[in-house]
Amino acid sequence: MSRSRVGIQRIHTNRKLLGYGLAGALALTALGPQALAAPAGATRDDGPAPSARQAQFARAAQEFKVPQSVLMAVSYRQTRWEDHDGRPSTSGAYNVMGLTRVLPGDVVRPGAQERLAHLDLSGDPAVMKRFDARRAPLATPSAPVDTDDPRLHTLDEAAGLIGKPVDAVRDDAGQSIRAGAALLARYQRAATGTLPTDPGAWYPAVARYSQAPDARGADAFAERVFDSVRTGERRVTEDGQSLALPADPGVKPAAPATTPSALAAAPECPAGLNCDVKPADPNNYNVANRPEGGFAIRQIVLHDTEGSYDSTIKTFQDPKSSASTHYVVKDDGSLVTQVVATKDEAYHAGNKSVNMHALGVEHVGFAMKQGSWYGEPLYDASARLVSYLADRFSIPLDREHILGHDEVPGPLDGYVAGQHWDPGPFWDWNHYMTLLGSRDRAGRGMPEAGQVVKVVPSFTPRTTTYYDPATKVRTTFDQPVDFTYLYAAPSTDAAPLADPYLGTQIATEGPNWANKVVAGGRYVVADRQGEWTAVWYGGQKAWFHNPGGRFTSRVPDSSAPVVLRAKDSDTVQVYGRSYPEDAAYAGTGVPVQGNNSAPLTKYGIPAGQAYVAAGGPVAGDYYYGGTTLGTLVKGAMSFYPIRYNHRIAWVRAADVQQVSPAG
Repeated sequence: MSRSRVGIQRIHTNRKLLGYGLAGALALTALGPQALAAPAGATRDDGPAPSARQAQFARAAQEFKVPQSVLMAVSYRQTRWEDHDGRPSTSGAYNVMGLTRVLPGDVVRPGAQERLAHLDLSGDPAVMKRFDARRAPLATPSAPVDTDDPRLHTLDEAAGLIGKPVDAVRDDAGQSIRAGAALLARYQRAATGTLPTDPGAWYPAVARYSQAPDARGADAFAERVFDSVRTGERRVTEDGQSLALPADPGVKPAAPATTPSALAAAPECPAGLNCDVKPADPNNYNVANRPEGGFAIRQIVLHDTEGSYDSTIKTFQDPKSSASTHYVVKDDGSLVTQVVATKDEAYHAGNKSVNMHALGVEHVGFAMKQGSWYGEPLYDASARLVSYLADRFSIPLDREHILGHDEVPGPLDGYVAGQHWDPGPFWDWNHYMTLLGSRDRAGRGMPEAGQVVKVVPSFTPRTTTYYDPATKVRTTFDQPVDFTYLYAAPSTDAAPLADPYLGTQIATEGPNWANKVVAGGRYVVADRQGEWTAVWYGGQKAWFHNPGGRFTSRVPDSSAPVVLRAKDSDTVQVYGRSYPEDAAYAGTGVPVQGNNSAPLTKYGIPAGQAYVAAGGPVAGDYYYGGTTLGTLVKGAMSFYPIRYNHRIAWVRAADVQQVSPAG
């Protein structure tokens, strides 16, 4: 990705105020009273007839002499045929065809506090005490976006081709399709001088449409498009448009002309994904030999970069940043860069116990004001990478093992309130897990107390209000988000659920993660009343609107969910990390860590509550590493990871007992 495709994705302040705003354009974002009062999952019931968009593709294909299968497949791989109500993606793409328009006023850059919050992410006391914020790489903020780059103005170019105003192409799905078809035709004529009827001959136009800066990235997009042409696609969009792309298995796209780049090393990537290597500075990760010697890799954590691709790579290569990851995925899906080997422990999650046993995957975008969705090429590239890593390391493809950074706990009391919120509420977990092969069947009746369910709120538009502190303006519109609200009682008039670490919060404000349950987590049902379901959540009974079981998917007994509850009448302590007991350090040469066995003192599991294990019991451990192989200290005490609230946590295995979920 060139410097023109950069910027910042999401702002946060002092970690505590991790931006919930429109892909980072707003330092704080609030969902207004309308959203709080609206029934969960309320969707729009207006819009064109279900088949109108299919007809628009047919007419545009005929008008500009583009094979309809190519036109529809390009659109599907850009937006899945969604118009997003004319709002931009996190990288400035609009409407059904993903045409770009980025002006200087569209991009927001972070201040020093926002950049600082993305550093010092080892979560390791031995490393964190060496971090010097005064010497951190903050002097040079993210490189400014070159908003004159033509690749950020394909919407302008395409609008000119069809003689329509830019606003019309941005806001109207039919004009977006016509403009996209005209642009494809221009690219094809430039490449071959003709407009052939054979879909496979359109490979050059499709590859160029990706706007990828290198041949490998362009080829990767084109291959995904022609996969859709060969296998077909079918779906109903969020505004009720039913579309179908019939399979054409006989299509043979023109051979790509990829010229592999010289790599510093061979990246650990799946075949067909454009990858390279840009190593992080050795001071920003721990050399290890995972998964050998019981040093297992158990989870994959997804992040956003909160900065440009170039500045992100530079940060990871700066020895003063104390931050890294394993992979960086560009916003247009054109490139995946590996910066730390999978065998090594990267500093990405701000929690030592997670970093030790996880892989980090960063996603790049830049903040567009009102940018509210991630592009399909990014989802696709990320899912291909994560599927490969999960298969290689036997990581279950569920939401207890494929996590967002927002689901990583604070290791000690002082860190809980400031944990990150990325990849944010506009990350479509339901769709992403579908790309990974998960198939949830929700809405099959109200769940009963004691059953294990996945909470799967639909990623559909809800009436949402956003507050921009810079302009002090509130904007209300329909906005898809990945959560549903939680209440202390079964009513929207009840108090929103609270968290003891957050103190007084505005219920609808983004950084208030206490009253929002994100899609995909597994919980034990605590109660039901009418159309409301309660789950055990953070030591409380958390209620959400769930008519007909619409937002829950029953976890079958065949999947063997492990349910844990207190072994006796005492409240079970909850931990933000899983370190070994003090005695385990004896004779290892590794010092006992500060507050080594401290729990999260404001959390607990009262007797009678039940929580789903997020994996099997694991021995407490601590890796004392650096730029050479270190020492892994393993204890005799075991912990269960659990889905505690919005985040994962740990309980001592000795404090809990396994019980059977209700059948």
